[in-house]
Amino acid sequence: MSSIQVRPATLRDAKAIAQIHTASALEAYRGLVPDDQLKSMSSVEKRQAYWREAIEYCEPQVQVAIDGDKIVGFVGFDRSRDEKSRQTTGEIWAIYAAPTHWNQGVGVALWDAARDGLLEEGCTNVTAWVPLRNERALRFHEMAGFKREMSTAKTAVIGSIKIEEVRLKRPLN
Repeated sequence: MSSIQVRPATLRDAKAIAQIHTASALEAYRGLVPDDQLKSMSSVEKRQAYWREAIEYCEPQVQVAIDGDKIVGFVGFDRSRDEKSRQTTGEIWAIYAAPTHWNQGVGVALWDAARDGLLEEGCTNVTAWVPLRNERALRFHEMAGFKREMSTAKTAVIGSIKIEEVRLKRPLN
């Protein structure tokens, strides 16, 4: 039985969200991205500023997963940012669990909350962009019913790092 609860994020949660985002990304990309580039990606302060702004302006909507009184994951979701996407297409902008809580139901709880939020917004489909070499994230999304759209593969530049990404998509109903 999972004790994971999900609630809307508050401004006070931004630091914990940034710490989880950084720790999870470092763990997920170790061995895929050179160490020096990993270090350049790991500014908790920059991520905290980003997530504070996201929470303040609800763009994207941010929810946190709580285990006891500790934030152990978060999801950011909203309408799709892709050009030419329909108004009824939502997007998971980010979904991360603390590495200490991987494989413990955090991602599923967050996905359920995001799906409910997107349905409330009138969305009928949802997409997510996932790095092709992030096997854990690809497996998670595919287990949640997403399908890869290989024709969408593109190179994303994050700082000085180039990462091949692919869009995954699924209906919300």
